[in-house]
Amino acid sequence: MLTWLQRDSLDFPSLDKALREPNGLLAAGGDLKPERLIQAYRHGCFPWYQDGQPLLWWSPDPRTVLFPDELHTSRSLQKTLRQGHYRVSFDQAFAAVIQACAAPRDYADGTWITTPMQQAYLQLHERGVAHSVEVWNNDELVGGLYGLAIGRLFFGESMFSRADNASKVGFVTLVERLKTWRFVLIDCQMPTQHLHSFGARPISRDAFADYLRRHLDQPSDANWLA
Repeated sequence: MLTWLQRDSLDFPSLDKALREPNGLLAAGGDLKPERLIQAYRHGCFPWYQDGQPLLWWSPDPRTVLFPDELHTSRSLQKTLRQGHYRVSFDQAFAAVIQACAAPRDYADGTWITTPMQQAYLQLHERGVAHSVEVWNNDELVGGLYGLAIGRLFFGESMFSRADNASKVGFVTLVERLKTWRFVLIDCQMPTQHLHSFGARPISRDAFADYLRRHLDQPSDANWLA
């Protein structure tokens, strides 16, 4: 039975209560206030819903993750990185990045990054929890991504690209930076061929929860504005 969250409580049901079909649906309801969102990621779930639906919380099994040491870059992407056509920055245009991620896409009907979701993650950015990666061609924003950093874990949310390989350059630059900052895992949530091409792979929900327990409260060397 699906659990409905109460607005006066930040508690989530145990991850083993998540449904098998649809895979990982854990709870519904509640709100998007920053405290609940942070608790959700610490608990091992994330919000994902469309306009017209109730607020839904997910913890799929298996979970798609990328270990920084296992990053794979193709030869063509390595060449693009060496050419240096793009400039990559961090936390310089969070609002613009999340708005671009929410824009309509040819392969999708609607967006899950609703206006309330954008506002909620902007609040997390203001608290220093949510971060963005920007990819520039001169002064034009041509790609990027955003997510949350808690302890030594990065929870990826969405990316966009307006130029060839722009989001890939941003993602690889982020992973390499996270590696130097002693991050141990990047949560990719759901499987895609795009993520698998970088070395992302599935792990069990129990294994993911173990990483949460061991690394959420461990300090990193992150310096997002460096």
